[in-house]
Amino acid sequence: MSMALVRNRGDGETFQYYRTTNEQVVGTSETNGAASVMRASLHHGDAPPLHTHSREDESWVVLSGRVRFWVGSTSLAECDVHDAEAGAYVFGPRFVPHTFQPLTSTAEVLIINNPGAVEGYFRSVGAADGRRDADHTDLLARYGVTLLDGPPRPQDG
Repeated sequence: MSMALVRNRGDGETFQYYRTTNEQVVGTSETNGAASVMRASLHHGDAPPLHTHSREDESWVVLSGRVRFWVGSTSLAECDVHDAEAGAYVFGPRFVPHTFQPLTSTAEVLIINNPGAVEGYFRSVGAADGRRDADHTDLLARYGVTLLDGPPRPQDG
């Protein structure tokens, strides 16, 4: 990429990942694989299982709502728990177990992966009424993602 990229809200392509509407803010094809950034519109209670990434670091910027993060252990019960409000930045280095869940009825989050190859996984799953991550363990493994524990139960906050 020889120029800076400016992409305003709504200018990126949208796609569904389970119940989440994602806007591809910037894709790997635009950054020579260096990064993928998605704007995710999340619903209360939606959460991925506790997992790790072996190929990328992941960051989140909470744009609206309140989101709970579990980090640092292979079981939810032993994870550190942190609540992030609008404006918060959260960093998850590769190999560090993590998951997150909106505490509010909706939340909007920028999800940043460096490098960005995992974007192919999100696009390939598509829309569904509920999460079925365990059905995709082979596909997740191709992207260096390992499931460690189930998702957290819906939280209020």
